Order: sequence, then C-alpha cells, then structure tokens
Amino acid sequence: MKIKKAVFPVAGLGTRFLPATKAMPKEMLPVVDKPLIQYAVEEALASGIEQIIFVTGSGKSALEDHFDRSFQLEETLKQRGKKELLQVIESIVPNSGTIIYTRQSEPLGLGHAIWCARDIVGDEPFAVLLADDLIQSDVPVLYQMVQEFDRLRASMVAVIEVPREETSKYGILETEEPVNGTIRVRRMVEKPPADEAPSNMAVIGRYILTPQIFDILGGHRKGAGGEIQLTDAMRLMVKEHAMYGMVFNGKRYDIGNKFGFLKTNVIFGLEDEEIGEEFRNWLKGFIGEL
Repeated sequence: MKIKKAVFPVAGLGTRFLPATKAMPKEMLPVVDKPLIQYAVEEALASGIEQIIFVTGSGKSALEDHFDRSFQLEETLKQRGKKELLQVIESIVPNSGTIIYTRQSEPLGLGHAIWCARDIVGDEPFAVLLADDLIQSDVPVLYQMVQEFDRLRASMVAVIEVPREETSKYGILETEEPVNGTIRVRRMVEKPPADEAPSNMAVIGRYILTPQIFDILGGHRKGAGGEIQLTDAMRLMVKEHAMYGMVFNGKRYDIGNKFGFLKTNVIFGLEDEEIGEEFRNWLKGFIGEL
C-alpha cells in the first residue's frame, strides 16, 4: 500500500511568536515570501502525496484561505498584466478534494492532533509533516522516506545528528548500526540530558506511521505537560512493531523559535533570485557597521 495521505498538525497556539501569532497562525509566518506551511505542503505533493489532511484549531482561517482560490486577487492581477504573479497564486491551490480539514477541539498535544485524523487516514500507512522543520534538499525528504518505506514496510522517522549538549531538546533514539543511512530503532527517549542520552540521533518533524499508532493514541495517555505525546506512543509502538530512523540527504532549519526563524530568513534571502545579490551587498555593509 502506497503512502497517499499526509497529516499536518497545525492547531498549535504558536506562543513563542506572540504577539505576531495572536491572530495569525504560526504556520503562516513567511520565510522570505512563502509561508512555512507552503514549503511543507509542496514537499508532500512532490513526494507523491495525494491527500493533505490539516488538523486545525480556532484562529486558523488564514491558513485555509491561503490554499483556496482568491477570485478578486486573481482578477486584479489579470487586469494589471501581472502574469507571473498570477501563475504563482494559482499554483498554490491544489486540485479540489486534495485538502481535507478536521478540528482538534482542545490543545491536548501532537499525539492527540494526529489521533484526530484517524477516521480520514483509515487503515493505511500515512505521513506526518511538521512545518516547524523546513528542509532544503535536491530530492524531497519525504520522498526519500517513502522509498525506504516501500522497501521496509515499517514506521519511520527522519533523524539528524545533534551535539550531545542539545539532546535535551529532542526525542533521541537508541539504535542498531546504520545500513545505508537507515537504522533500526530499539527505543526512543524524550529529551534526555546529555549524560543519559543513548545516542545523539534526534527525531525531527517527518514521520511515516502505520495505523497501529492510532490504537495506542486512542488510550489518551497523558505525558509531559499533561498532553498526549506522539513520542510516548511511538515508544510503546517500537516494543511490538519494527521502526526505523532515516538519515536523509538535505539541510534542516528549525523554525520553532525566533532565532531559527530569523536565521533561516537570512539564508533564504541570500539565495533568493530576485533580491539575493542586493540583500548580500546590504548585509555586508551592515555587518561592517556593527
């Protein structure tokens, strides 16, 4: 069975970016001129995903509007002869029926948000993408994972190596020896201090999960912060089902905090075809003035 569905948990409150996220979803924050969520959706569609499932909460209407037609804007661009911009706007909107929305009525954690999509996903494997993790790669990371899933037929997480002193920020894997960048997971530890971490292999926001995860999440066991944690469910799942970590080809940017957000905007701004050279020249002069 192919991976055709991808779940995007986008119901979070985005408290790290307040007051900007008081009325705007965190996922709509732009990196240069494109919102975070669009990077993730484009990755999913380029990886063969046919159905996008947004798990939303209150105050997320801007996200829904972004992936919908804007007839007034399109007509204005037509009248002004802005053909390239019109094509960009039209390309954002997937085909009808590609996107489905469901609601997480209470902020009960990532695991609960994924559980809310159970009836839409059904009894088939699916992907989960967290827009906070923006990944640059020649081949979409999710596509790389889908290819490995087709071979292994087991749940899978994207992993990166982190400095030992940063293990307390991530879910950390205890693994077997890697084979061609893929590692069998023995167990998973949530945010361990450096002296207790079983490795420095950290889970980031790309997952392929088999439907057994819904049975575990359905127990509504609360973990850290009184929330239903995906990591807790995966830790139970790996005791009975095979799970793998994949070291992918690509560069990951953490947009979950203000420093990461600003740093990524600078990097992407320097690479932008339209403003990159002008921005680089300005930045050189600005740094010289510091």
